[in-house]
Amino acid sequence: MQKIPRISESEWQVMKLLWAESPATANKIVEELSLRTTWKPKTIKTLLNRLVKKQALGYEKKGREYHYYPLVAETECVKAESRSFLKRFYGGATKPMLAAFLESEDLSPEEIKELKQLLDRKGEA
Repeated sequence: MQKIPRISESEWQVMKLLWAESPATANKIVEELSLRTTWKPKTIKTLLNRLVKKQALGYEKKGREYHYYPLVAETECVKAESRSFLKRFYGGATKPMLAAFLESEDLSPEEIKELKQLLDRKGEA
């Protein structure tokens, strides 16, 4: 199994863009993120380089352009982040996290029904 790198909050924005559409050139990534953030092009290129070093992104040089693509799946990164969150805040235990979430959130009847169905399916597995 591939080790999933730790990805910072800023790096997540780069990854989300590439998970949605890849490969993408560095210029395209800079253009897209400049619309969504206040980051300078140099900052965005630094984030790209960090993600390459972490082996979260790969790239291919075509002429003078770099084309970036994800090396890790979004679902795997989300799972890794979820496990990390559970471990840091709840000692790895799911029940206290779910209890805290349910206590603090206002859920619609439909959301409650969906959660019950998820738990029922999990109980059958």
